[in-house]
Amino acid sequence: MPTPKKGARFGGSASHQKKILSNLAAQLFEHGAIKTTDAKAKLLRPYVEKIITKAKRGTLADRRNVLKLIPNKEIVAYLFNELAPKFEGRPGGYTRIIKLENRKGDNAPISQISLVTEPLASTEAERATRAAASKQAEEAKASEAEAEAQEAEAAEDASEEESK
Repeated sequence: MPTPKKGARFGGSASHQKKILSNLAAQLFEHGAIKTTDAKAKLLRPYVEKIITKAKRGTLADRRNVLKLIPNKEIVAYLFNELAPKFEGRPGGYTRIIKLENRKGDNAPISQISLVTEPLASTEAERATRAAASKQAEEAKASEAEAEAQEAEAAEDASEEESK
């Protein structure tokens, strides 16, 4: 939970700022990406990342703490049951902010904040190396099995010749 800032706040008061962040986070979880002003997107990022970290842990206490921040049971259930498993291998950086054009009416800078659901590049590289290693291990086992089979045949042939 961000501590209230001194000076101007979004919406005029600290409580209204908390509500704005709560609603923005709920919409982000529901839609996957939202367009908002740069300042709101920059303030929303750490708020959302802390919530996702709690969802990844998945305890009842974490669920209740998230429900305090986002009082929408359906969105919190979706976050814990469907979104959190997607972020399981990711150590952080669950959101991405992309700067867009300025808004037409008041020329405010607009950004798109979205959830990053693609797998990590290092995870894909690890999978590829593991797959290559397992193929090599399978080939090695196959060659060992062939060598053992040939040795067994040679031993059988030798025992047959001795018995003659």
